[in-house]
Amino acid sequence: MRVLIGGGSGFVGRELTRLLRDKGHEVTVISRQSGPGKITWSELESCGLPPCDGAVNLAGENLMNPLRWWNESYKKDLFSSRIDTTKALAQAIAASPSPPHSWVLVSGVACYKPSLTAEYTEDSEWTPFDLLSKLVKEWEASALLPENVVKTTKQVVIRPGAVLGRDGGAMKQMLLPFWLGLGGTLGSGRQPFPWIHVSDLAGIIAHALEPPTDTPSPSQQVFNGVAPALNTNYEFTKELGRVLRRPTILPVPGFVMNTLMGSERAVVLTQGQKVIPKRTLAAGFQYKYPDLTSALKEIAGS
Repeated sequence: MRVLIGGGSGFVGRELTRLLRDKGHEVTVISRQSGPGKITWSELESCGLPPCDGAVNLAGENLMNPLRWWNESYKKDLFSSRIDTTKALAQAIAASPSPPHSWVLVSGVACYKPSLTAEYTEDSEWTPFDLLSKLVKEWEASALLPENVVKTTKQVVIRPGAVLGRDGGAMKQMLLPFWLGLGGTLGSGRQPFPWIHVSDLAGIIAHALEPPTDTPSPSQQVFNGVAPALNTNYEFTKELGRVLRRPTILPVPGFVMNTLMGSERAVVLTQGQKVIPKRTLAAGFQYKYPDLTSALKEIAGS
């Protein structure tokens, strides 16, 4: 299988590329710089879609970039880096004489309203209620293919929680303070913490890239890219401290997070949703890291 990955040089993209190549698939990455096994976004627009059986978009400015101040320019980049690249890929697929059999967009769980009690599956109805849910709405809409293409191309949306892994994502910024004994719960700690290990997310994407067994549905198939374990921020913090053998006694109040990160961004950490991977499990996906202990032990190398 030949797979084209937008944003393939990022944290999740590197893991997905490694997994696909290990399975014997051929991977081409779309990135800002060209090179072996790569094309640029401008080459995609000028030359069209290279021959491929599956396409994935993972591109987007990092929401948790500690070097970016939360302001209008950064918010604009969050939207354009996701929506423009997704549109470019969707348009290239639509214009291709032989479009891929699978088109996968990886968005996020920010579409589900934070709640201590509500549980969300892929079938849950939702409407935008803040900046990040509005982003998910526009992002997923920009991936939609025209009617004539959906007859042959399966459209999939995967909504991951916090992606945990050694080489990037949320863990990269957390490990140092925890090693120093400065780790603690964020806000109340009671908020749900939907998460997934990066190799399981790569596995779900690879699963979604498989050719459809029957005529593709005209609408997007949604899969929640989260582990089946339902955890709170407090449970995550305590388990990480236990695995690293470090104390976790310094809670970070919500107002500090809001000041440091901007309240629209801090909400991802200070609030959360109980997200259930109902359709992911029903599709037969086998998790390598279904619970926090196994995931954090692998990440901490213990």
